[in-house]
Amino acid sequence: MAKFEIKRDKAGEYRFNLKARNGQVILSSEGYKAKASCLNGIESVRTNSQLDKRFEKKQTSTGYKFNLESGNGQIIGTSEIYTTLGAMEKGISSVKKNAPAASVDDVS
Repeated sequence: MAKFEIKRDKAGEYRFNLKARNGQVILSSEGYKAKASCLNGIESVRTNSQLDKRFEKKQTSTGYKFNLESGNGQIIGTSEIYTTLGAMEKGISSVKKNAPAASVDDVS
């Protein structure tokens, strides 16, 4: 089953990764000072991932990536860099499929 994994970084901030069933990270968050804010970010991913218009697709110097945005345009999560446009599209599909029912694993 897919899961959101919450961890604390070296600065003491909470971050989550959305991991697919195979354990691959498909979306990573920014840092949050409070765990409650991190959990709110996860709920925002669940909701906004179901709306195509919330995915901002970008080409980088080394490939493609996407950001998932909230209704006010704030970035909720960012993907890894993909080597092809098709791979990025598969990453978006995976977030759409996995985010709504993913469990939360707090390893902070």
